[in-house]
Amino acid sequence: MKIGFIGCGNMGGAMMQGILDSGKCLPGDIMASDALEAAREKRRQGMGISVTGDNKEAAAFGDIVFLAVKPQYYHEVIQEIRETVKEDQILVTIAPGKTLAWLEEEFARPLKIVRTMPNTPAMVKEGMMALCPNEKVSAADLQAVREVCSSFSKTEVVSENLMDVVTAVSGSSPAYVFLFIEAMADAAVAGGMARPQAYKFAAQAVLGSAKMVLETGKHPGELKDMVCSPAGTTIEAVGVLEEKGFRSAVFQAVKACMDKSRGM
Repeated sequence: MKIGFIGCGNMGGAMMQGILDSGKCLPGDIMASDALEAAREKRRQGMGISVTGDNKEAAAFGDIVFLAVKPQYYHEVIQEIRETVKEDQILVTIAPGKTLAWLEEEFARPLKIVRTMPNTPAMVKEGMMALCPNEKVSAADLQAVREVCSSFSKTEVVSENLMDVVTAVSGSSPAYVFLFIEAMADAAVAGGMARPQAYKFAAQAVLGSAKMVLETGKHPGELKDMVCSPAGTTIEAVGVLEEKGFRSAVFQAVKACMDKSRGM
């Protein structure tokens, strides 16, 4: 299988590295384009893939073509490649707010399109990715895309009306988690811990807690109660978080992100 990438940035690079590390493709099976020569050379030297400054060349190369550019460049890139793309190719998009209807209108003809929303933990092969295919995509086509994307992410197929929710709860949420880790580490530093050690303790606590949710199947509230001993240190801390509106702030942040995505 040949894979084309239009865009060599952090997300595109994470995807390509995951695919190569999985052994599902060899370097010669991937071609990536980017407007910046430095970005192209970084991927060529680091991964051994083919690179080009011509988006049409990358679009023509792949059985699957990832549009891994920022949302504001989608119109320009699509106008450039839309006559190059063939009907048997599968196009995979990663941009929030760009609906299937918008994409189909931009390409101005029926094509196989899978709209997705990845997140940056794909860089360490712990991503979470939603996929939403249009009617031209067969079950076999969708399975092929999922197989490729499983190299760097867990995948779930969702209906399009949930894509903005996915953006808010998964696509953007690593930033919320990083803020939480940074704040905990800052407090640990204030308590006398060296910063590198503080980051390690805070980050590992988040990682381990997330694994408990996924692997035990228990409700997060039940897991929280397991830590909160009567009259103990943890319930004291939880009381402060509730007093300061922690839960409400997270809820409102996710909702704001969702609303922004819907308006893009």
